[in-house]
Amino acid sequence: MATEAATQALEVAQQIPSYLIYETLNGRPLYRKGYKEVLAKRKTPGEIMGCSDLQAIIVSTLHLYLGNHINRKAYWVVTNEPGLHLKLGDNLSNDIALYEKEKVTVKGKFFDVAPRVVVEVDIKVDLEAFPAMEQDYIYAKTQAMLNFGTERVIWITTQSRKIFVATQGENWLTLNWEATVPVLDTVTLNVAALLTEEGVL
Repeated sequence: MATEAATQALEVAQQIPSYLIYETLNGRPLYRKGYKEVLAKRKTPGEIMGCSDLQAIIVSTLHLYLGNHINRKAYWVVTNEPGLHLKLGDNLSNDIALYEKEKVTVKGKFFDVAPRVVVEVDIKVDLEAFPAMEQDYIYAKTQAMLNFGTERVIWITTQSRKIFVATQGENWLTLNWEATVPVLDTVTLNVAALLTEEGVL
């Protein structure tokens, strides 16, 4: 029965430490990629909480680039997995988020207003809860942020070297790293060009 299945899922969730939860989306906890290996004591929590060198370089490069090109008097360019509280039971993490300063009241808690733009690099959750895996998770998280009021969500995937762009009121696009992507106002970014400048490509 559905009730029994829900009860079992709740019991399983209660047995998993909260530090292994990366996000909660649509009221459901999403665990960090590799959490099962931590539970089986094959890895430590620290081993699954970091990111790869390429992911770190991309996030750092984009953060510096956006920080140097965005109007810093009007916007914050935040990183370090800032929390985004959508509603009760829905708390997301972002790699980079651009917030309008005038709309944010700094309270020492998760952001609770929509960022104008979010940039995500790869996926950090275990995908077993999503039938179509990566695609389902990206679509679900993206739609949740757009519904909350974010204007544009940009995903960068390192393995396939693709960029996924979802903009309010427009068709969602999948592009190559070499594409120039609009970010905010007159600011654009080209992942391939930036990484070439950094000596990564």
